[in-house]
Amino acid sequence: MVFTAPAGWVGRVWARTGCDFDAAGNGTCETGSCGTSLHCSASASAAPPASLAEFTLASVDYYDVSLVDGFNLPMVITPSLPSNSSGGGNGSCTVAGCDGDLRKDCPPELEVKGAGGKTVACRSACDVFGTDEYCCRGQYANPVTCQPSFYSKRFKAACPAAYSYAYDDPTSIFTCSQSPDYTIAFCSNR
Repeated sequence: MVFTAPAGWVGRVWARTGCDFDAAGNGTCETGSCGTSLHCSASASAAPPASLAEFTLASVDYYDVSLVDGFNLPMVITPSLPSNSSGGGNGSCTVAGCDGDLRKDCPPELEVKGAGGKTVACRSACDVFGTDEYCCRGQYANPVTCQPSFYSKRFKAACPAAYSYAYDDPTSIFTCSQSPDYTIAFCSNR
């Protein structure tokens, strides 16, 4: 599938899994659902848990893979520089994401089981426990007080180039200023 984003686009891309839709396009998904329609609306967001590719496209692009809302599939973003690129400019233009499969090592309290009893996703601690500390809100709504938890550290160990909690910016957000194309691979092996 090819998606051509307009200049200045800000948005998220994710995969849905375990979907069952009828001929009219009505149905549900086990993970990453955006409602009951086959086609997500432009304003829709993924129901947690879902691995998210996030983009802000401008003169300098910002991109990342976020596991803040949980994990449903390995996902990698790879920038492809134009053939006329000199290789200079701002930004690292490096690969972002997670090619590890957190479903295989998900703490039992975060597991989402599918119809067959298999772990199909790993929820975030914020989604499961709902505390300010895990959700980085209230007195924890800043990078000084919101620190990685036991759970986000496990996510980060499996996926070092992906966001594992709200203030994981230093090792998780990537930039590129050379007007690249981006390939998003699901279930990737780098």
